[in-house]
Amino acid sequence: MTSEPGRTDAAHRVRPVIPEWLDRTGPDAVALAVQLLGRCTFPVAGTRVVCGVSGGADSSALVVLAVLAGCEATAVHVDHSLREGSADEANVVERLAALVGACFEARTAIVMPGPNLEARARTARHRALGTDALLGHTADDQAETVLLAMLRGSGLAGLAGIAPARHPILGLRRAETVALVTALGLHPIDDPTNDSPVHRRNRVRHELLPLLDDLAERDVAALLARQAALLRDDSELLDELATDLDPGDARALGAAPAALARRAVRRWLAPLLGGYPPDAAAVGRVLAVARGEAQACEVAGVEGGPLRIARSRGKLRVTGVTADR
Repeated sequence: MTSEPGRTDAAHRVRPVIPEWLDRTGPDAVALAVQLLGRCTFPVAGTRVVCGVSGGADSSALVVLAVLAGCEATAVHVDHSLREGSADEANVVERLAALVGACFEARTAIVMPGPNLEARARTARHRALGTDALLGHTADDQAETVLLAMLRGSGLAGLAGIAPARHPILGLRRAETVALVTALGLHPIDDPTNDSPVHRRNRVRHELLPLLDDLAERDVAALLARQAALLRDDSELLDELATDLDPGDARALGAAPAALARRAVRRWLAPLLGGYPPDAAAVGRVLAVARGEAQACEVAGVEGGPLRIARSRGKLRVTGVTADR
């Protein structure tokens, strides 16, 4: 069995060289850091990585463990200027980077208050960090993401949760990242918006998950994280099988198994919708056109307006301002 290029696995990990800053914290902190690192999936030592670091416990643990894994890490703080004093948080991240021997960058991605603030801030942050940046999501974030996907009525891809590729500490729990930064004597930033019931994720975290734990009499977050990993395997297999299906061929698309046809349509239209796949209802309308049940349909677009998908001579064609750019 071979390892994925650029990743580590249990058979190829070696005990890290303990840096002086970590050794000074004492044997308990060293033992905890090494134990947690063994459950992470950082690239091989020497790889240059960008770590998105807000200054909270999870992202602070991310950059600490990245350095311990031997990566050449740069801690990048993104300021949205959404609350007073947010710019000062970059100084906390800069001091952390200096302590552990990482590089540091401060970037700004202004987000104006208004609807869908959390989603818009996340999109702006990811754009500022870049597509290859490592993020500090944990198994608890995974569980919350799966539950939010359920509440939206997501399909298999949504229930598969956070993809592990850019999330090397996804196998850790939030309590463990807090324990690590506490053992290291760090003082992570406590973002007050993480407790606000305005954001649905916070209600899932503070209300729904504790209730589910009580009802199930078990740790539901661990269960959901494990199920997400299993569902991701299934989803990736279906995606692979769908790659041979031409979504522009109406007859082939209409005759294909629904699971594959839906994936082909989402893959086809996502680049025309700002990178986001159409929802289930829109995919259903497109498939109805492919089967000859409708002549054409519209799919909500982005800034350029809706897309129109029409069938002509056995082919599906996309028109609209967005598609014509």
